This record gives sequence, C-alpha cells and structure tokens, in this order.
Amino acid sequence: MESCKEGKDFEYEPSPKNKKSWSELRGVVSEFRRKLSGVSDGSVPDHITFRSLPDGRTRIYFLGTPSNGWETTLLFVDIGQYEQCNGCKLHWQPVIEANFQSVSSANRLSKEEQLLWERKRLTTWGITSYEIHLETGKLVFPAASSLYQCIDTGFLPGPLFPSELRILAPGAKLCPQICPWNSALVAHTCSGDLYLSHSITGCSVRLTYARKGGKNLTEDPLTAGTPSYVMQEEFTRYTGYWWQPKSSDGIYRIVYEEVDESDVKIFCFPSSTLNSGEVDEFRFPRAGTSNSKSNLKMLQFRLTETQQIVEIETLELQYPLHIMFPWMEYLVRVGWTPDGSNVWVQLLDRKQQRIELVLLSVDNFCEPPPNVYNSENHFTPSSASVQVIYSEESSIWINVNDLLYFLPSDDPTEVKFIWGSEESKYMHLYLITSSIAGLSNGIEEPLDRLDSVYFQPRVISKVAITQGDWPVLGKKIWVDTSNSIVYFVGLKEGPLEQHAYAVSLRRPLEVRLLTRPGHSYNSICFNKECTMMVAVYSSIKTLPTCQVFRISQSDWTVESISLTPVGYLLEPTNSEIDLLAPVIHAHKINSGDTIYSMVFKPHNYRPRVKYPVILQVYGGPEVQLVSNTFKGMRHLRMHMLASQGYCVVLIDNRGSHYRGLMFESHLKRRMGTVELSDQVEVLNLLADKLGYLDLNRVALHGWSYGGYLSLMGLIQYPEVFKVAIAGAPVTCWNLYDTGYTERYMDHPDSNYHGYINSSVLTYVNKFPDEENRLLIIHGLIDENVHFFHTSELINALIKTGKPYQLQIYPTERHSLRSLDATRHYETTLLSFLQNNL
Repeated sequence: MESCKEGKDFEYEPSPKNKKSWSELRGVVSEFRRKLSGVSDGSVPDHITFRSLPDGRTRIYFLGTPSNGWETTLLFVDIGQYEQCNGCKLHWQPVIEANFQSVSSANRLSKEEQLLWERKRLTTWGITSYEIHLETGKLVFPAASSLYQCIDTGFLPGPLFPSELRILAPGAKLCPQICPWNSALVAHTCSGDLYLSHSITGCSVRLTYARKGGKNLTEDPLTAGTPSYVMQEEFTRYTGYWWQPKSSDGIYRIVYEEVDESDVKIFCFPSSTLNSGEVDEFRFPRAGTSNSKSNLKMLQFRLTETQQIVEIETLELQYPLHIMFPWMEYLVRVGWTPDGSNVWVQLLDRKQQRIELVLLSVDNFCEPPPNVYNSENHFTPSSASVQVIYSEESSIWINVNDLLYFLPSDDPTEVKFIWGSEESKYMHLYLITSSIAGLSNGIEEPLDRLDSVYFQPRVISKVAITQGDWPVLGKKIWVDTSNSIVYFVGLKEGPLEQHAYAVSLRRPLEVRLLTRPGHSYNSICFNKECTMMVAVYSSIKTLPTCQVFRISQSDWTVESISLTPVGYLLEPTNSEIDLLAPVIHAHKINSGDTIYSMVFKPHNYRPRVKYPVILQVYGGPEVQLVSNTFKGMRHLRMHMLASQGYCVVLIDNRGSHYRGLMFESHLKRRMGTVELSDQVEVLNLLADKLGYLDLNRVALHGWSYGGYLSLMGLIQYPEVFKVAIAGAPVTCWNLYDTGYTERYMDHPDSNYHGYINSSVLTYVNKFPDEENRLLIIHGLIDENVHFFHTSELINALIKTGKPYQLQIYPTERHSLRSLDATRHYETTLLSFLQNNL
C-alpha cells in the first residue's frame, strides 16, 4: 500500500537510536498520567438528581470528585429561586462526611460488586450510585458490600455521617430502592434474593427464597430481583425489581423478575481473591445455547400500626410469560404505569426482530399454584388483564431503548404513550394511542382466542413526533406534560455532535435545537418539571464543562422556550491537550458512504516528515470513536502515544454507532469483513491527504471487538499492518454470548458459514511467520470475553508454528481496573511499539 505523496521530498522519522529502557518507558507513563491527572473522568459531575425544597431553592445532587480528593462522593449545589450568576462557579458542597469515603472503600470489593461494576463500565472509586426520596430527602447508597442511609432535611448544618442499615443477610447488599410512598422502606438484593428493611424500626426481612443455599451454582439456578448476565451486559438493564409507584388500598407491592438459569452452562475461572487454588463459577450462554428463562412475580405485604412488616405474599401470573408469549426470549424492560394499576413489559424474541409492549394488570397476579391448565384450557381473568398495546418487527434487528413515556389519558379505554422506534431506519419518537379491551365480565375465554382478543394491539393513532436521516438517542426523554413539550437528545446537526432538542406534541416534527453547535452535549439531564437543565459538554479541543440552565416558556410552542445560564458545576478550563487537539476528517468511500476519522498528530511533528502510525480500532456495533467530544482517559492514552512520536488514527467504519440502522446493518451475518476494508481504504485516503503517515510502519491496536479486528487485520492485510496488538480479543463468535452475537450474526445453526468466515481461528495459517508482529493481551479472569478465546488461538498458533507474544494479567477482568495493571499495560504497549514498529 503506497501513498501518492511518497517520494524524495519527504523524510522519515526514524526509530529512536537510543531506545528507552523499560524503566524509562514506565516513567513516561507515570509522568504523562501525573500531568493530566486533573482531567480524569471522575472530575465531571454525574448521576444528576433535582430536588425542589420548600423555600423555593432547587438542590442538585450529583456524584463527583472534589478537587482535594481522589474518590467519587455525593455532592450538591443549591440554586435560589431567582438566582442567576451566568459565568460563576457554583460551590460544590459535600453531602457525606469526607472521612466516610475511606471507610467505604477500605474493604476489597466483593465479587458481586466487581461484576456489577464491570457490567456498568464504572471507572471511578468511592460512592458510585445513590437513591433519593425527593419528598423526605432520604438517601441510601451501597458501599463496601453494605447499605448506608442518611436524611437531608434541606438545611444541612454540615456534611452528614451516614448510618449502616441493619441487615442480617450475609453477602453484598446491592441495588437499593426506596419505596416511593414510604421512605422508611428500603428494598435491596443480596446473594440472589430480595430483602426489605424498615429503617426506623430496624426490622429486616427476607422477601424471596429463590436461592436455596447450595454449595455451587448447579444446585442453585434461581435468582430473584437480579437480571441475568446477558440482560445486564447486552441490554443494559441492571434492575430486576420495581416498586408500585402508588397504592390505593394500603398494600405494598413489588413486582420482580425470577430468573431460572438451569439450562445455562457453567464456566469456571480462577478466583478474583488472593486465595490460590480457588475458582469462581459463572453462568454464560454461548451463541446457540440455552438462555436463562424469566418470569414476573409480585410481592405484597402490609405494615401494622407498630410498623411491623406482615402478611408477606408471593403472587404469580395466572400463566407464565413464556406460556402466553411462546416466542419470547428476553424480558428486556419492565415498569409500572404512572397510576400503579398495570405493570408494563417489553418482550423480545430470540432473533431480536420482534418486540411487544404488554400491559399486565395487578389482578393478573394471584396466589400460587396458578400455572396449571384446566382441562378446557380456559383463561378467566377478572378483567382484560394481559394486553399487547404495541408490536414492532424489523428485518434487521431491534435496538432496545429507553424511549417509553406514558402520558395521562382522560379516556379509560385508551392508553397514550411516546415510543422510540427505528422503523424509518433511524431512531425517532412516535405518539401512540392504543385501545384497551374492556372488562371480560367473567366470561371464559379459550386460550387459543387470547391472540385475537388481547394479544393483537389495537392502535388507534400513531403520529411521528420526529423524523429525518438522523437519530434520537435512546437513553431518555423528558416530558413537560403541562406544556406538551418533549425534550430529547439527538444528532440532528450531524453524527459528530450530540445536542438537546425540544418538540411540541401539538406541533410534531418541528424540532428546535436548544444547545450550541461546536460542542457535543454527551450528558443532559432535566428536572421533572422541565424547568431546569444540567448539561455536560466538550469538544476535541476543550475539556468537559458542566453548566446549569433555567428553562422558561410562555406558551406550548418550542419557539417560546428560553434557556438562561445559572452557573457552572464545572468551569471551562484549559489544558495542554487543547493545543494538541486531534483533527476530524470526512471521507467518501467506494461504497458511497461517508466515513469519519480522527488524527492525533505526533507532539514532535515537523513538516515534510513521515511518522509511524497507530490505527486505534474498535469497529464493532454500539460504539463511536470519532466525534467532537473529549473522551477522558481514552483520549489521554492517544495523547500519550502521540507524545512518543506516533501518529494516532481512529476510524468509524460501516457498522459503527449513531449512523442509523442501515449503516449498522453492513455487519449483519458477516462480522470481520467490511470493517477492515473501510479502515484500510480510509487510511489510504488519509495518507494521500495529509502526507505525513508512514504507511510502511502501521500498527493496529484495539480492545475487545477492536482486539478481534486487530487479529483479523494481521490476517487479511499483513502487507498493510506491520504489527498488531490485540487486547481481550474475540477469536470465535461461537464462544461469545447469545444476546450480542445472535443479534448481529443470527443463530449459529442459521448462519454456519457466516460464523466460520468470521472466526479468527479459521485463518490462523495466514498469520505472518515473522517474529514480533503479534502481541496478545488478556485478563485471566475476564468473564466477558473469556480467556478461552485467547487459549484457543494460542493452541492454533502453536499447531501451525506461528510466532506470537502474550501478556496475561492474572487478576484482571475484561477491563483493566487496577492502576498497577494499567500502567504495566501502557508500558508494555510503548515497549512493543518502540522495538517492533
């Protein structure tokens, strides 16, 4: 591969004559991290919550790292009713005593906490989540395997020292939720079951008995209130139980998911603890194998006058979900309608091409044993207790989202809701009104008639609220019901910048931009009334800024919306990276698609000199590398490489995120094909355009899917890539999980040749015979991309006599979390590149 810019007019930046020693490279890593420590991800406010206080103030809670600390903690700022200081910095105040942080992190994280952090991609230390009851100020958060509570009255004399909830159950207490209408009640999960604590009386009870206390997973396949691995990892649902938002009869209700993993294969990994010889067991459904099974159950109980928890009952659906919906494979989303009369669920089939939104009335849950057919196969609810209110199918796949919002309706026979759909091949919002079946009056309905009576959605109207060749982002929407305004985040200005928008339900399709182009607003949060907004924005040239705005409007039109700056939670700051910002390029490739790339120039750049290139690759679905935003430590690592004289290139090929369903679908049933052809084509275009890329010295480096493509790159284009560094690589898609793999590759039985053609193991004989061209890096206890992927590859490399280098991190999972391992990995990377590129 040669560039037309090549020739005698250019000189090449030679490999350093005096190569750095390992100690010197380690010093480079430490020094670079020290210099840029002030721009770490933890310094940006996160997990924003708004609370209206009686005196008119708005208290904004958030997680952040104080300037004099290193752990994330719970902080707040107060905004006066008419306060407006525009360019001023709002004063962060701690909710929690500073010395509590050392208490909370003193103990080593439990295995349950480690795995939850992995699923959520948490990168900070300290307090990483919290629950708040807005009316009372009750705060609950997990730390060091326990739950802690305190009450913010709204007039803090100083930081609070939280007390530990009295819970007798052994194991890590996780995922706390406060009862919406009684803040004294706190539910949580522990060791696969649900527990309940009364924080005033100190009473604590176990609500479910899914786990039997078996010595191993084989004996204990059930869990209550905790989603399966696939649901957390591939569908981003981390909650497995939901409080009824209100009750008219004084009965407390919690609907929860019971997960049966009897048919899911168990794998063993070296223990994450320091005790040698122990193993940890995990259930993991590889592509084509059995998934876990989910069903919904309901807990209900009462409180006595002395606040004792009594009359605990477990109710079950009259027919389990998989009986009513035999095509269902995944229970992807669950919640309650605002009035608390119905539970709603989103069900997805195994091919992930059909999704249905279903209402389950409270009276559909009854005392066990209900799950038995009578001889006539009849189904006799007291009302239309199971109704499908919307159904959708896709010939590609359905990207599950959180764009569902139930609107108030004056007609009891109708339900109105906002729904996010990619039926136009871009994610957009729709206002849907569906008819609800009337009372059944006790008339028995044969089970085979249910499909026509209740399971066919009767959509009265469906109106597109947004449209166009751009997507609404699928995380959240905010609705000002009094003014009929919907606020959302989208990419209407282009795929490189996220912005906040507003649209009126009374005037659909007229979308108004609320934020300023030139930055990407990657975190937006509105209060419930939609009168205040907190926005985190940045660009490739500027570090993250967090600003508070007040929102006002004079009527229901989006034109009347006014944003007034209140102040900064995080002020704009300058850093040396501002002067070394990457440059984004757009390329029209042979397929006709526009592909974006980002280039970090070497810090020692001189004109008319060619530099070695590191192609930093991901290339898979659900990820976007190139955008006008600062990406924290990921960008810092690019700058570290650029500081050592490398030109770093990132390219978003066909199949990557935020470009619509058709752009993503280029990977359908054929992973590992179009990604690299796009990468190589754009790399050539960049070399022609810029002139300073040394295409004889190109390294390919990536992690996870990027590790997979790093291996494939050395196989498919050995003449292009001189070396490859593959971190935690997938080597065979048959070994990865069902939810992800089958979405993009279909079931192995239906795409046999696709799986063979997409496997690294198929092409091992095509790896180069030269030494020092391949480095594989993997955490030994990686429970996501199992080390078995690398093990299988190494066995095949040995059989074919191919050279490789391997770096193992024995106590690391899919993400390298310890600072020691991270520094060692970065030093290893610099050393390998220095010696071999």
